[in-house]
Amino acid sequence: MIKIIEQQIIDLLAKADITGENALTSPPNPEMGDFSFACFDSAKKEGKNPKDVAEEIVGKIKRLKDYKIIEEVKAVGPYVNFFLNTSEIARLMAKEMKNTKEYGATKVGKGKKVMIEYPSQNSHKEFHIGHLRNVCIGNTLVQLYRKNGYHVVPVNYVNDFGAHVVKCLWGIQKFHEKEMSRQADIENKQQWLGEVYAEASEKAKEFPGAQKEIDALQQKLEARDEETFALFRETRAWSEQGFDNLLAELDVVHADVFYESDLKDRGQEIVDELLKKGIAKKGEKGAIIIDLEKDGLDIALLRKATGAGLYLTSDLALAEEKFKKYPVDESVNITGTEQNFYFKQLFTILECVGFEHKMTHIGYGLVNLPEGKMSSRAGNVILYEDIRDQVFSRLLRETEARHSDWTEAKREDVAQTLTQGVLKFTMQKHEASKNITFDIKEATSIEGYSAPYVLYVVARINSLLRKSQAISHESHTTKKLSPITYHLSPINYDVIVEPEEKRLLLLIARYPEVVIDALQTYNPSAITRYSFDLAQAFNDFYNKHSVLEAGSDDLVRARLALSGSVKHVLEDALGLLTIETVDIM
Repeated sequence: MIKIIEQQIIDLLAKADITGENALTSPPNPEMGDFSFACFDSAKKEGKNPKDVAEEIVGKIKRLKDYKIIEEVKAVGPYVNFFLNTSEIARLMAKEMKNTKEYGATKVGKGKKVMIEYPSQNSHKEFHIGHLRNVCIGNTLVQLYRKNGYHVVPVNYVNDFGAHVVKCLWGIQKFHEKEMSRQADIENKQQWLGEVYAEASEKAKEFPGAQKEIDALQQKLEARDEETFALFRETRAWSEQGFDNLLAELDVVHADVFYESDLKDRGQEIVDELLKKGIAKKGEKGAIIIDLEKDGLDIALLRKATGAGLYLTSDLALAEEKFKKYPVDESVNITGTEQNFYFKQLFTILECVGFEHKMTHIGYGLVNLPEGKMSSRAGNVILYEDIRDQVFSRLLRETEARHSDWTEAKREDVAQTLTQGVLKFTMQKHEASKNITFDIKEATSIEGYSAPYVLYVVARINSLLRKSQAISHESHTTKKLSPITYHLSPINYDVIVEPEEKRLLLLIARYPEVVIDALQTYNPSAITRYSFDLAQAFNDFYNKHSVLEAGSDDLVRARLALSGSVKHVLEDALGLLTIETVDIM
């Protein structure tokens, strides 16, 4: 909607015979106007002083007298500053938001398909806080693509055949055969596998001949040795069940799942093809490599000297399989930023073999606790379940303190919804590429840049709308207030004049542009920041101006409509983050 307003101003400048790019900017201070036009280019073309050009433009615009959206226009130095008419913005907003479900949506992706691969976890490991950030980013990108008209194919790729799996299997055979014989005693099989892997990683450093045994076991696994493969399939099923439960909890729905074990053989075939074509070669120690130094990407290892494949081996086959199975226009991969270099190598190799499909990699930074970063190899991984449970316990205590009259089930239900909101919001507060620190106290605070702050504003508006409906049933004079919709009629928009109301209207007007920008830059944090800014602006408005006791029915109706619009946009933005709102906090 902000584009419509900008276009009206640009048309106005054109009527004033203004040449140039007509680029509008937003002044840093609302007191300086809502939009500003710099006169430097126009002045240069006309050989005049920019300040004089600004004053001429203002004079021409004022003589036009046919602009409703502009309340005032001023020349300030070399700039023309435009002050919008708040009531006209409200009228325009009401028109644009008649179909609230479509507000903020575009059709830029109509007829296009995109695949989003996430969280691409390793089997036989724990689901940690890094996976959580991956899932949150992936979920939001799925929603952003859909909001913009794309057909989305969310998929997962399970790394179930790598060195980490072999190390875990080695650890089981070497140190935990008794536990395998009494599986019923293993309470959390997925977590147990992660613990065995961490233990095996440490003991492999100390145990004589460990690496030779692990290499031999990997060859057995890739050869589908009966006993080894049976252990692999059984433990993979444990791991997969655990991941599936947690992904469902986080609202992840995949259309398909690819497994490294299904692609390894094809990956080896592709490596052989690269050798025959002279694209790859045998290194000094017998490994198969590809020289990417001319691209600034060093030497890429495609196959170990033992003949065992690597992640890169399988990923070549995965890229082929994705586009063979699904006719998508783009495939998006989400992994940690530590794999940025790896994906540059992968994409370059694919280009070398004539692979023309579009693939995009999005890297996200580490998630730390105030105590420091995590490492599953060191055995001090920060489990998602642990963080979730700590957040839930804290929010449950706060909910119990506020609502002792609620049933235990209701308190737990609200606390659970808030927990998911806190986790999803905090994982996306900052740009994906940046490392973040997950501070539980800060994340669960009802003040500041947090999920509870934004969710509380939605709950506050819900309360406001419920009260307005109650009033309508009790008083004949206010009967017109019910039912509350986002396009109350009739509404006298002339009563909407306050600066805080204008700020809300302009923020709502910017929402469609925020959504498309978040998609085009693969930046979910633009949505979290926007939702916080809008919530904060509503609080500023609400703390300064009464709604239900505004003084006249016209003003009450107008402010209720404005509040309802804020609620809708906040709910829509939070929905993109797959965050559920609550009626009462």
